[in-house]
Amino acid sequence: MDIAPVEKMDLGAMRVPYEPNVDRDFSVKNPIKLFDIWFNDARKADGIREANAMAVATSNKNGKPSVRYVLLKSYSKEGFIFFTNYNSRKGQEIAENPHVALLFYWEPLCRQIRIEGTISKISEKESEDYFHSRPRSSQLAARVSNQSQVIENKEILEKKKLELEKQYSDESIVIPKPNYWGGFLIKPETLEFWCGRSDRLHDRIRFRQPLSQEVLDEKVTHAGEDGWVYEYLSP
Repeated sequence: MDIAPVEKMDLGAMRVPYEPNVDRDFSVKNPIKLFDIWFNDARKADGIREANAMAVATSNKNGKPSVRYVLLKSYSKEGFIFFTNYNSRKGQEIAENPHVALLFYWEPLCRQIRIEGTISKISEKESEDYFHSRPRSSQLAARVSNQSQVIENKEILEKKKLELEKQYSDESIVIPKPNYWGGFLIKPETLEFWCGRSDRLHDRIRFRQPLSQEVLDEKVTHAGEDGWVYEYLSP
């Protein structure tokens, strides 16, 4: 079948008005508390199926970036946790370069959160506990897939899946967690909160850890809570 070549698409006229149906209250001066408020707004919002979906950007030792969506599985003042295959491309890049960025975008709320920080593995026990809380089908999938590796065809995976389903058909048998699978913790260094406005003068506030011996210019940089400082940014 002949497929016509894709012509240049002019998307300059594509735009929608930003009409947030939530207030733009930035009175909370602790970024983790503000994240919690916005995240729970997203969980309750119509039109957001997976509020915990986040883009994770990594790069290798040469600075070549890659990005993909994963699911946030927990957060606290310590940071943000997701689980993955350590042998995947992101796992390999994290091993080379621990600096990562996260992005949440909740379109119905006209809200976005960017997070930058450093990443490290969580404890084996935490990974074990979460692994065994997952549905058995998800546990088996973690053992079937050598994530990001080239395969001849999908049938290879289906065959391996059937073999493991037979091996672990007795639900009293514990499915062992693969040693190449587990969690990562992103310890945030900066968090930026964005709220869209139709006039394009979007609201932006950035929280960051203060620099060593930094003297704050209270005109633009303000002391927040729990050791954070914050600044308003031009859109």
